[in-house]
Amino acid sequence: MIEHMTCDERFIALAKEFGFDIYGENTVGGRYTPLIRHHDELYISGLVPRMDGKILYPGRVGRDLGMADAQAAASICALRGLALIVDAIGSLDKVKSLIRITVHVRCTEDFVDLSEVANGASDVFSHVLGDAGKHTRTTVGVYQLPKNAAVEVDMIAALRPSVL
Repeated sequence: MIEHMTCDERFIALAKEFGFDIYGENTVGGRYTPLIRHHDELYISGLVPRMDGKILYPGRVGRDLGMADAQAAASICALRGLALIVDAIGSLDKVKSLIRITVHVRCTEDFVDLSEVANGASDVFSHVLGDAGKHTRTTVGVYQLPKNAAVEVDMIAALRPSVL
């Protein structure tokens, strides 16, 4: 049944599983814009796992958070990015390709399973966008992220020609 759903329908269903209100507040924490459209590309700023104004999964992966929580944090970041795209262009079905994502993981110095954390975001993109969700990815372990967040994800997406 899932293969017969649109990207938007898959997005709504997955967001509901996470308790993420796709129509809710998707604010930024500074003097920047969360999304810029340049020709057929969308550039989405780094997003932390924030819902209802609260950072979910704060702390350091490998000390305060285990793998499941870190992946859930990455998933919420991905959902927020998809919600921004919907706000900007009206439908995820207009996405031709998710070109690139970068996943920053706030972790202990000996935590090495960064790619597995990033899979939380990649799995969301693959599930919701199907083939259009295939992307290149860089994952980096970092010392600090905004508001004590454990994960931050940014993205670049290309639009279908009909959207231009």
